Amino acid sequence: MNYNQNKRIMQISEETLIVGVDIAKESHVARAQDFRGFEYGKTIKFTNDITGFNEFYKWIEKLCAEHDKSKIIVGMEPTGHYWFCLAKFLRQNAIKVTIVNPMHVKKSKELDDNSPTKNDPKDAKVIAQLVKDGRFSEPNMPEGIYADLRLAIDLKEMLTKELCAIKAKIARWLDIYFPEFQDVFSSWEGKAALLTLRNLSTPAKIVNITAEDIVKLWKTEVKRAVGSKRAELLIEKAKSSIGITQGIDMAEYNLQYLLDKYKTVMDNFEKLMVKIETIVDQIPEAKEMLLIPGLGLVTIAAFLSEVCDLTQYSHPRQIQKLAGLTLKEYSSGKHKGQTTITKRGRRRLRALLFKAIMPMVAHNEEFKALHEYYTKRVNNPLKKKQSLIALCCKLIRVLYALGTKGVAYNPQKLMDDIKHPEATGKAA
Repeated sequence: MNYNQNKRIMQISEETLIVGVDIAKESHVARAQDFRGFEYGKTIKFTNDITGFNEFYKWIEKLCAEHDKSKIIVGMEPTGHYWFCLAKFLRQNAIKVTIVNPMHVKKSKELDDNSPTKNDPKDAKVIAQLVKDGRFSEPNMPEGIYADLRLAIDLKEMLTKELCAIKAKIARWLDIYFPEFQDVFSSWEGKAALLTLRNLSTPAKIVNITAEDIVKLWKTEVKRAVGSKRAELLIEKAKSSIGITQGIDMAEYNLQYLLDKYKTVMDNFEKLMVKIETIVDQIPEAKEMLLIPGLGLVTIAAFLSEVCDLTQYSHPRQIQKLAGLTLKEYSSGKHKGQTTITKRGRRRLRALLFKAIMPMVAHNEEFKALHEYYTKRVNNPLKKKQSLIALCCKLIRVLYALGTKGVAYNPQKLMDDIKHPEATGKAA
């Protein structure tokens, strides 16, 4: 990605045809202009299919021929996922694709006509004007193995949410129909607990069976930590249960459905994790990243799925901006505002980095030392959360170096970054 404003503006010249496209689900609207803002041709509306794409491409070729343009740059709003197919089509035809920030479109739509009116043709023109001024970025569309990795991480998040929902429903079922179950088993996800829920799901069924039969059931799959004492405790709790008994037949059916769903999701989750590990093994830089204490396979896989190939970035600050970790402040005159992060970027990447840095501060000696230094230094000590944000940026720089330079993780390199005022006589 190229975030340098001057370089973006230099991409626009007299030979450039600038096209702004307003994206929608079924049809798109496009307008074209030159580098001065002079509009070419009429507004075109084309469908979101191959017929519409070919029509749009012929319209662009016609305008290029009529106005002697040799370069084409198409800008669009990243509206949901509806722009993916058009971007792919344009790239296959060697046309440069850029995206503009929807917030920029919203805030600049009144510059030309001083009117808050919003419609598709107007939005297409505003997008083209933003591209003309260099206010665009190039989309980070994963390709090859990175595309597989991003889809795998998306599926993992979906399965995780689904699994959390199922667990919450099973916990709710136990609270209603057998609250004493958790006095016997610390977790209902254990093998013995799941066997019990599968075969003896209600207190009424448990009281009608002997402890020996319960132990025999458990030993079909569990060899340790199951005995007559726990079975007797289970029977005792079932006899004194305060759980609801009305509608118990359908409640039991509901539980079996939830358990089936739980098993299906868990099986899919385990298979997916094997696939993710296989994909990560094919990325050379991931091997060095996995050697960093405190970082695991899932974190590295999620990071690479968000940033893709690290060699496409010229500086780690670009990844920092992508994650929305760049600083902002509101100052005017003598007023000095508070400095915070922008939070404008990939929210999932920002959350991933923050979640990753928490265990690293606890288990990685270098990051632990840095965190202590940032929060306890004499001059300009940081609050704990500010320090964690700074360490997130530090982690980005470390991962970037490992991924682009092919160097090994060097703990001493991190420790050398700490300035000791008592040793140098200067404030850090």
